[in-house]
Amino acid sequence: MLDPDKGLIKSGGRHRIHPSDIRNITEYGNSMLLHETMRELKPLLKEGFPDCWAEICAIAMVRVTGNVPLKRIKDAWEKLYNAENMRPMRPHLNPKNLTRVMREVGVNRAGQNVIFNELADLSKQLVYDLSSMFSRSMSINQAEKGYNKDKIHMPQINLALLCSADSGLPTMIRSLPGSVKDIKTLYQSINELDLDLDGKILVLDLGFFSDDVVEFLDDKNISYILPTKRNSRFYNTRIHLNGDFYYHDRLIRCGKRECGNFFLYLFEDQDLMLEERKTLNKKLDEKRIDKKELTARMKNAGKILILSDMDVEGHEIYELHKKRETVEKMFDTYKTVLNADKIYLHDDESVSGHVFISFLSLYIHCKLEQLLKKAELNRKLTPIDLLFNYGKVYHVDLGDRNMITEVPKKVRDLEERLGLNIFPK
Repeated sequence: MLDPDKGLIKSGGRHRIHPSDIRNITEYGNSMLLHETMRELKPLLKEGFPDCWAEICAIAMVRVTGNVPLKRIKDAWEKLYNAENMRPMRPHLNPKNLTRVMREVGVNRAGQNVIFNELADLSKQLVYDLSSMFSRSMSINQAEKGYNKDKIHMPQINLALLCSADSGLPTMIRSLPGSVKDIKTLYQSINELDLDLDGKILVLDLGFFSDDVVEFLDDKNISYILPTKRNSRFYNTRIHLNGDFYYHDRLIRCGKRECGNFFLYLFEDQDLMLEERKTLNKKLDEKRIDKKELTARMKNAGKILILSDMDVEGHEIYELHKKRETVEKMFDTYKTVLNADKIYLHDDESVSGHVFISFLSLYIHCKLEQLLKKAELNRKLTPIDLLFNYGKVYHVDLGDRNMITEVPKKVRDLEERLGLNIFPK
C-alpha cells in the first residue's frame, strides 16, 4: 500500500487491514488529474463566483466524461477523492441547490468574463465560429428557428465559441438566440469581452464575410483572416499565382495583391481543384447544372480567396486559415464527447449557466489532450482513456490514517511519460 506521507509500506510492516477498518474508498488518480487541470482556473472562479465556485468545479469535473444529470452529480462527485481536502472544496450538490447555482452562473456574465478575459489575454491567435443546439422548450426565449448547417427546422440556440489556436484551449463561449445571424454574433461577442485585442489575430469562417465585418475589425485594431465567398466580387481581381508551397503533401499555388487597406491572398489547391472539377462534371451529366454554370464554377475550382490586413508570406496566411479546424474539433468534442448539446432546462439563465460550465469541462478535456500530445500519446489514448486508467488508483480512509492503493505498472509508466507527480514515491 502507499501512504501519502510515508510512501510505500511493505506487506507485514503494519497490522492487517480488515474490511471493518475501512471508512471510505474514493477514486484517487483521476481526481488528482482533474484537479490538476483546473489548478489555473480555480483562482479566477473564486474571483468571479465567490459563493458557488466549488459547485461549479465539481459539476465541470464530473461532466468531463459526459453530461451527468444534476440529480446524479452528488453521487458521481462522492466517488472522487477530495484532492484539496478542505472545507471550501466541500460543495453542496443536492439537485435543488445545483438548479439555483445554474441560474446564478448564467446571470453572472461579469463572473464568466473574468475567465474569458484571462484566457483571451493569454492568446495571440483566436478562432471564432458558430454552432447550434436544439430545444423544444417553450420557456427558453433563446430557442428560435434559424439557419443551421444540418438544415433542421426546429427551435435552436446558437453557440458562439472563441478558442486559442496557439494554446489549443477554448477561450470563450456564449449562448445566443437561434435567429441571430453569424455576423451579429461576432459583433456582440467581441464587444462583450471588453478587452484589449490590439495585436491579436482573429481567424474567421467565410460565413462572416462582409465589408461591415472588415470595417468593424479595423476599428477594433484586430488583425484578421477572412475567407471570401465564391460569388464575391473580389474573385474578379487579377492576382498572379507566382508562388507555391506544400501543405500536408498537397501542392498549393499562391499569389497576393494589395487592395486598399487590406491584402487579397489567392490560393489554388491542386488536389481540391481536381476533385471539384470531377464533381461539377458529374452534376452536368446528371443535369443538375447547365454548361453555363459549369463554365462559371470551373473558373474558381480549387481556389480560396482570403482577405487580411497582414502583409506576410502566403503560406503563413494559409496555415492560419487552416487553424479553423481547432474550433471545429472543439465543437465536435463539446457535442459528441461531453454531450453538452443535450439540455433539459427551462429558462435562459440556466441554459447560459449550463453552457458556461460545459465550457469548463471542454477546457479540462483540452488540457488532458495537451498532456497526451506533449508525451506523444495522443494517437494511442484519449482523455477519457487517461481518466479511466488513473481511476484504477484509490484512496482508502481507515479513520486514523489514509492509504493509496498500489499504482499499476501501466499507470506508473503513463505517469512517467506525462511528467506528472500525482502519486507518492
